[in-house]
Order: sequence, then structure tokens, then C-alpha cells
Amino acid sequence: MFHSYYSKWKYIKRTMLFVGVMMVLLLSSCQSDDNETVILELPSHFPAPVYDFSNNPITSEGFELGKKLFYDPILSKDSTISCRSCHAQVHGFADHNVAFSTGFGGRLGSRNSPPTVNLIWNTSFMWDGGVNHLEVMPIGPITDPNEMAETLTGIIAKLQNHRKYPSLFSNAFGSKEITSQKLLYAIAQFQGSIISANSRYDDMIQGKVLFTDDEAAGHNVFKENCAACHVPPLFTDFSFKSNGTVPKKMEEGRERITLDPLDYGKFKVPTLRNIELTYPYMHDGRYFTLVQVLDHYQDCHTNEMEVDPILSRGITLTALERKQLLTFLKTLTDAPLLRNNKFSEP
Repeated sequence: MFHSYYSKWKYIKRTMLFVGVMMVLLLSSCQSDDNETVILELPSHFPAPVYDFSNNPITSEGFELGKKLFYDPILSKDSTISCRSCHAQVHGFADHNVAFSTGFGGRLGSRNSPPTVNLIWNTSFMWDGGVNHLEVMPIGPITDPNEMAETLTGIIAKLQNHRKYPSLFSNAFGSKEITSQKLLYAIAQFQGSIISANSRYDDMIQGKVLFTDDEAAGHNVFKENCAACHVPPLFTDFSFKSNGTVPKKMEEGRERITLDPLDYGKFKVPTLRNIELTYPYMHDGRYFTLVQVLDHYQDCHTNEMEVDPILSRGITLTALERKQLLTFLKTLTDAPLLRNNKFSEP
């Protein structure tokens, strides 16, 4: 009888252990499914990114939270300005048709809003490179008195008292407590996922299409005259150069960060991806057409301001070469990105 009881108890214990293990596995599986890491698909023809998400793995919940924050004016002091206000998807995530974006209280910024695509390859941010990390980058516009004019403390308080955000942060990070790190992590997950790599140029590089004669000729003009600074496939080398745009209002450029007089008037080489949609051009948005930009580079070496040695003779093109170059630059427009609902306002 004792032996029978003992055998039954062993059976019950084994059964309970099996059920317990299965419950743990099931719960673990459910948690993983609820907040599963998303693998970011990187273009095969791009170099390795600088920011790799190793400390901030993308999840569907984190990405969606970052997207909601990107489009929510709650990040600004008076809840009227969102990240999207100056970085619109339909304009290649730049501010379209204005030299300076309008911020808090109708104030204007002092520099043109650049496109925020392919950020995980950037070695620095802002026209002067004043920020060197993707996660820190949003603090600049958030706290700038001419942009969002808010503080991280103020944002955290508003989000913590919001009827939805505590739950969204809990879904993304496992706790309803909202911190500045979680805020910046979420925004980085969204913005870092915005990759522009599906233009006609990309299709050509990958052998999916052939360029027209004009596009191919323009590509050659580009390689001979522009590619030294606007290095493919990102179409920037992330360096800082003086291109002969005389600073207005004593705009120091890179010198403001390095305090090196040799950096006076130098600005970050911008990406040319989606260039036909991201006008106006230059750090101060002084040129509204690419023709004006080409005019500038033809004469920049005669400007009163020093230019980078690579521009010491200017860039002189024939009328045909100009036409071909402009045709090529249009191949850098990433139409699929502009209409991808994944990045559209929720």
C-alpha cells in the first residue's frame, strides 16, 4: 500500500513538475511574443551602421511608441509643435519650402531643417555636429527656445499624467514609470528605422533597372564633380566643409562646437538622398532650386569667404552636363519611403 501511494505521489510530482515547466515556457513564450525584438533589415549595398541598437533593441511596441511621440505635439512647451512639423514624410522627412521652420510661439529657427533619414549611419548630428549620438539628438530641438522650447522634466510630467502613455511605455519597456532614457530610446527606435534605400539609383546599383542615357551621363558627371563629398551610397561623407556660403548673422558653423577658428563657416555635408524634395538648400535655406545651387558652386571660389580646397576652382559644367546631373539627382528620390504607412502618422 505504501509502495502504491509512493508511486502515485511520484507520478503526481512528475506531472506537477511537467505542468509547471510548461507554464513557465508558455509564459516566457507569451512575453517574448508580446514584446519581440524586431530585426531591422539593412540595405545590402550600405556599410555597417554606426548605431546598432545593441543597447536599445527595436520592438514593435517600442517602435510604435516612438512613432506616436514623433507625431505628438505634446513634446513641445505649448503642445503645438511635433517632430513631424519640421520633418514631414512626404518631403523626405525635411521641412519643405521654408528656409527656417516655425517653432514655439511662432519663432523661427536659425538653420534649415535637414532630412532625418539614414540616421543610424550618422557620426554626428545637426549642421555643426554638435550632437554625436542618435539617442541624444532629440534633446536639441526639444529644448531649443526657438523650436519646442520644452524641458525633459516637463515632457516626462506630461506623459506620466497622460491617460495612454504610461501603458504604452509599460508595453514597450515593462514599467509604467516614464524616464528620459525610455523616451529617447523609443524615439531612436522609430527614427533610426527610417531608411532611404529604395530609389531608382538603388535599383540600378542592385541590377534591377538600367539607367537611361541621360541618367547614366548624369551619374558620370556626379562622380567626377560631386562624389568626393557626397559619397554613395549615403551621399555624404559626414565631414564639415566651407562651401562658400557667407554666414549670416555671424553664423560660426562648426567653430561654435570646436572653438577652432579654422572651422569657422564649416557645415556638415548633407545627404543628397531625396534632394529634389528637400529644398530649400544650404544650412540657411538660401537656395530654393538646384539650378541656384549649381550656380553657386560654379562661382563659390570667387566668394569673399574661404572655401574648401576641393572647391578652389569651383564646379563648372556645360548646359548639357547640368541637365544630365539634375536628371541623375532625381534618381535619388525614394518614392516607396514617402508613401510607406509604416512611418506615417498613426
